[in-house]
Amino acid sequence: MSLPKPTKAEIQAAVNQTVPDIIAPNLQVLFCGINPSLYSAVVGHHFARPGNRFWKTLHGAGFTDRLFSPSEDRDLPKLGFGITNIVDRATARADELAPEELIQGHVNLAEKIDRFQPKVLAILGISAYRTAFNQPKAKMGEQSEMLHNTRIWVLPNPSGLNAHYQLKDLQLVYQELREAIAS
Repeated sequence: MSLPKPTKAEIQAAVNQTVPDIIAPNLQVLFCGINPSLYSAVVGHHFARPGNRFWKTLHGAGFTDRLFSPSEDRDLPKLGFGITNIVDRATARADELAPEELIQGHVNLAEKIDRFQPKVLAILGISAYRTAFNQPKAKMGEQSEMLHNTRIWVLPNPSGLNAHYQLKDLQLVYQELREAIAS
């Protein structure tokens, strides 16, 4: 099911709005974006902006057996997955967030992890992870630290604005996480 396309006025009015977490106890993976896009805030679904490659990446990496639409994001817990963000408020670009917001986001995220206890927290964005978790030298992949009893993986941000990774590259990196969980 496709979502109605928001107007420019609706998108501009979405600054600082939020998108509800999709979370449940004991998920296999809690995917954690940096913060919602304005587009996602308007339509009320995660990774909804047409240029975002999250859903194609999940499918191509084998997390889903078919390509999901952003409107189906609430079906993910049935598959053992959820979605949250480091910072809840929507912005046009992640670089509009202050470092203090990312650091506070880590505190808020730790509370969610303690409450819901996913097996893996997958942070989608290395720069945001480095700031929020005070890990300036962090690399992609599994991290040595844990959050409560949850493993942490850092994956590339699937935003269409992330030119460092083509879709196939994203899918391969995400597939490494999926294979690590399966083993």
